[in-house]
Amino acid sequence: MGRIDKVSSQDQPVDTNKSLYIVKIGGNVIDNSENLHNFLKDFTALDGFKILVHGGGKVATQLSETLGIEPKLVDGRRITDIETLRVVTMVYGGLINKNIVAQLQRFGTNAIGLTGADGDFIRAKKRPVKTIDYGFVGDLDEDSINPQNLKNLIGAGFTPVFCALTHDGEGQLLNTNADTIASALAVTLSDLYKTTLIYCFEKKGVLKDINDEESLIQDIDPQRYEELKAQQIIHSGMLPKLDNAFTAIACGVTSVIIGNSNDLGKLKDNKPFGTLLSNNK
Repeated sequence: MGRIDKVSSQDQPVDTNKSLYIVKIGGNVIDNSENLHNFLKDFTALDGFKILVHGGGKVATQLSETLGIEPKLVDGRRITDIETLRVVTMVYGGLINKNIVAQLQRFGTNAIGLTGADGDFIRAKKRPVKTIDYGFVGDLDEDSINPQNLKNLIGAGFTPVFCALTHDGEGQLLNTNADTIASALAVTLSDLYKTTLIYCFEKKGVLKDINDEESLIQDIDPQRYEELKAQQIIHSGMLPKLDNAFTAIACGVTSVIIGNSNDLGKLKDNKPFGTLLSNNK
């Protein structure tokens, strides 16, 4: 099957009968079996269509060290040489992905574990070498997601669980940032569904004081975001995630939630959690 370009909302009306939740979990959830168990129960309880996106936690680093492969990081970003790619493929696409799928099946979610290569769902381009050679790392663009194939899968009753691996269409797997995958999925599928993007991590949400969990900012719209940045209130480490979130909203995503994975269950009861990012004041 050839590539399918991004579906236009003029060709496919937005399905307002059910919402689509795209939820990304980080290592803090994956590395703690109790947290993961509780999170997957709450994920299963969400009404509507769902997609889960996950990274690799600490397991890939631990396995690399066990195999004598020294992890290489630059500014927190993993250099993915061929040996590292083999490790992350085993860990992300194998151990972690299938463990999550098995637990979701236990809770009644008919999950299917995927890389971007499966079903040609996500194609990436190998990051070009500039000052740093990141190796087999993939970058996404507006045509990376295959919306029609995903629509078919979701419509058939499956819940996709994507790990942080994509492919280039020429037989090469690529390590790709899970936050970026989640955002790209949300933007593309917002043409087909009423889409909410959720980033779950260890904090309650966006905080005024990174060391004070009670300093949660509950709602941020684009205007307030610019004000908070100008006042240097938001921790610098959160800025890339927020920039991506507001870009997603500008591209049609209904809203973005950033919050603690333990609070996901509040959505089932229509209770707010974390920080809500939207165009609405």
